[in-house]
Amino acid sequence: MQPSTLRALNRAAELTRQNRFTEAVLIAEPVILAADNDEGDEIRRWLIDHVTDFTGENRHDSKEIA
Repeated sequence: MQPSTLRALNRAAELTRQNRFTEAVLIAEPVILAADNDEGDEIRRWLIDHVTDFTGENRHDSKEIA
């Protein structure tokens, strides 16, 4: 994954935790849409692995993600 994509995803997670969802989408959407198939797969895996970055929940306290 490109460093700029990772920075955008991390920033989107931070904004989401601050209830600034619209801004988060404005930052993450362009990099997600611009990703090729390989990077898209990496983004998908990153999002699954880092879902608690967006929710601010402790993964051990949250429900299992299927």
